[in-house]
Parts: sequence; C-alpha cells; structure tokens
Amino acid sequence: MIEPYQGKYNGHIDIELSTKGKKDAFELGKKLLHVKFQKVFCSDLLRAKQTLQMMQIDAPVVYTKALREKSWGRHEGKSFEQITQEGIEYKNFLQWIEALDGEDMHTYMQRVQDYFHQEILTCKAENVLVVTHAGVIKTLISIEEQIPLEKAFGISLGYSEYLIYDTNKGFLLPTI
Repeated sequence: MIEPYQGKYNGHIDIELSTKGKKDAFELGKKLLHVKFQKVFCSDLLRAKQTLQMMQIDAPVVYTKALREKSWGRHEGKSFEQITQEGIEYKNFLQWIEALDGEDMHTYMQRVQDYFHQEILTCKAENVLVVTHAGVIKTLISIEEQIPLEKAFGISLGYSEYLIYDTNKGFLLPTI
C-alpha cells in the first residue's frame, strides 16, 4: 500500500511515520547501538521525533525548527503531477524550486547552513546524531561538498538511512 504522503512535497506537514518507517528507524537504531552519542539534534516535526524515539538513543536532545524540511507553502502534500496540473511547468531543477510556493530557497539554505555551523559543529560533543529530513541532508551536502544543489538532490537516500560527517573529511559513506 502506498502511504498518502509518499512521493509528495511534505515540507512542514507534521505527519507521523508509517509502520514501515517505524520499523526502518528501529533497525537503524540497532545498527547504531554500539555508538555512544553525546548529543542529538532533531527536527521538531513528528516524523523525525518518532524516528529518534524508535532508535532508542540515550543522549540529550535538542528539538529545533531549524532542521525542518523546506516549506512548500500551498504546494505541501501535493505530488509533482498535482502541481503541474495547476499550470506550473518543470523547465529545470532550480526553476522548479523557485516556482513553487513556500520558503525561499536561499532563505532555506541559509537557515540550514547557519544551524549546522553555529549550533551542531560548535557543540562540545565528540559524537553527535542529527535526525532530520532528506532535503536538509542534501542541502548540507551541496553546501559542505561545494557541489551544485541539483547534483546533491540527485543522491539517493532511503528512509532511515544515515551518513557520517567527519569535520576533517566531510561526508563519508556509512562504515558502522
């Protein structure tokens, strides 16, 4: 069964995890069981909170709006097909993002970058877990690896997948 929000621009919609999402998050928690996190930063949206809950991580948590996905305004909860039926034409990646309603892309990217650099990277903890959304992660990859946003958004990330960020080496493939 396809979940009602699967394949949609969900942004700030506060939806819960699907049954599969809860199972995937629990499995990820088992993979990370031997890692001792000193601090957790988590999006304040329900799906991120439930992901963290299912992982059963024992560390102080900061819930924040700064780690939310981009807001899509009146387009939230709609699919690509539904949006194009409204008359918005896809010409290229950046044009599409700018054509949609909601948070300005520059403002969104600045929000993500500022929080990452001013809060996460400056916290006094050796191992930090960040529970957020694919768009936030791909935006960070674009910023930190200095690659075009379109290329970063072309990276396939599954639900409840994780990446490692090394302050000396950047983003690394999972090795845990």
